[in-house]
Amino acid sequence: MPQRALIEQRPWLLASLIAGISYWFVAGSAIPGLYLILWKGAGVGLLAVYAWRHHPVADAHRIAVVMALGSLGDMILEVDFTFGALAFLLGHLVAIALYLKHHRRVMNPAEHLATAGLLLAIPIVSFALTRRPEVALYALGLGGMTAAAYASDCPRSRVALGATMFAVSDLLIFARMGPMAESAVPHLLVWPLYYFGQFLITVGVIGALRRKGAFTAP
Repeated sequence: MPQRALIEQRPWLLASLIAGISYWFVAGSAIPGLYLILWKGAGVGLLAVYAWRHHPVADAHRIAVVMALGSLGDMILEVDFTFGALAFLLGHLVAIALYLKHHRRVMNPAEHLATAGLLLAIPIVSFALTRRPEVALYALGLGGMTAAAYASDCPRSRVALGATMFAVSDLLIFARMGPMAESAVPHLLVWPLYYFGQFLITVGVIGALRRKGAFTAP
């Protein structure tokens, strides 16, 4: 959409892009910790505000809750990994419920196979990378969210792609716990994959609801 329309009609979305993109450049800088934590949470947190304020239907508010939990997880991870992961897991469960409500009515065998593959492969790979059962348990929720996104009737070019980017981002975090501990690749890719994955999920779900006639707000 034209830049002026984005500013006028979707200021929260624009603010999210600014916060999310800029965080990648300042992460690890000398900015005081509390400010950096809030900066980190702002990108996805503003996606939650965008979904909640401009789209007055329950399912838009549900994806807003998913993003709010993601933002909370982003910030808590900086002080406690376990509780941060729990916030994300709760978000995955809310997302799964939303995607199952909008599941695709007809899928061919290849699509069923892909759905099962996402559900199983993500926790299996996560455990292989870390050898930690608690990581595999979290990744079962991550795999369920990714598989449910793929099996939903939301546009796969946005929602399923965004969910997959989110999953790859987490897999890189797990790889950083093991075989890629000395690699710069996770440091470079985790945040952009995660943030733009969440961005695609949000705009994809909102767009799908709009096309279904759930609301007419911008």
